[in-house]
Amino acid sequence: MNKPVNNYIKYTGIAFQMIAIIGVFSFAGYYIDQKARHDVQWVTAILSLTGVLISLYLVIRSLKD
Repeated sequence: MNKPVNNYIKYTGIAFQMIAIIGVFSFAGYYIDQKARHDVQWVTAILSLTGVLISLYLVIRSLKD
């Protein structure tokens, strides 16, 4: 009975970790674009995509364990 609860906590933690990583990278990109006054927000797009890729890597790595 204890095992499903541990899995629930583990996967919930992974989801919050993904949200945090993507959020931090997106905010950093947005901040840089606002400070540099870019017309097209490429830094936001690139950093958001980087955050998604890093979070996916961490999810895959944690699911192997």
